[in-house]
Amino acid sequence: MTMAKTTVTRWWLIRHAPVVGTHGRVYGQMDVGCDVSDTATFKALAARVPDDALWLTTPLSRTLRTAEALGEQIRAAGRPAPPDPVVDAAFIEQSFGAWQGLTYREIGAYGQSETAHRFWLAPAVETPPGGESFAMVVARVSGALAALTARHAGRDIVLVSHGGTIRAAIAHALAIAPESALSLSIDTLSLSRIDHVGGPGKGHDWRVGLVNWAAP
Repeated sequence: MTMAKTTVTRWWLIRHAPVVGTHGRVYGQMDVGCDVSDTATFKALAARVPDDALWLTTPLSRTLRTAEALGEQIRAAGRPAPPDPVVDAAFIEQSFGAWQGLTYREIGAYGQSETAHRFWLAPAVETPPGGESFAMVVARVSGALAALTARHAGRDIVLVSHGGTIRAAIAHALAIAPESALSLSIDTLSLSRIDHVGGPGKGHDWRVGLVNWAAP
């Protein structure tokens, strides 16, 4: 009897380099700069990334610049240069709407004023003015993961994106509530990995291989 083939699609999720110039303000989908000077960390992270992968970034320059810096280290190691990344807005950071550019105190976060918004108490379901809730981000990212996994089944996919995006991807992989995913620590220049296992069998078809790995 011929056994049905199992197809594994691996998503390598990298958060961008540390941002600069935000001065403690909520930046969300603002296009802010990042610091790519930590060569040792980039070298260690690049060593974990597979060759012959599809690369994705978001439209924000901090993800593009991080991908470029990783590519520089991959080439310096004598490995094949990664392809130019595909820019996909579906993986952009959460929009905080009118709150972007404000400090947490100005927003009234963490109970610092009587008018504090419930967003900071139940952030997964509350929506900033003109923005989106984290639950909306999970839905957006989940749809993109499903579509691209079907389109590129069996590939390695490197996604350089954002903390909120990666939490949303892990929430999808684990089938957990968006609120629970907000407990995950996703540091800058960290690596997480989720795998889609397609083929015969019943049950959930995603597994989590790595969360928030940081270079030693």
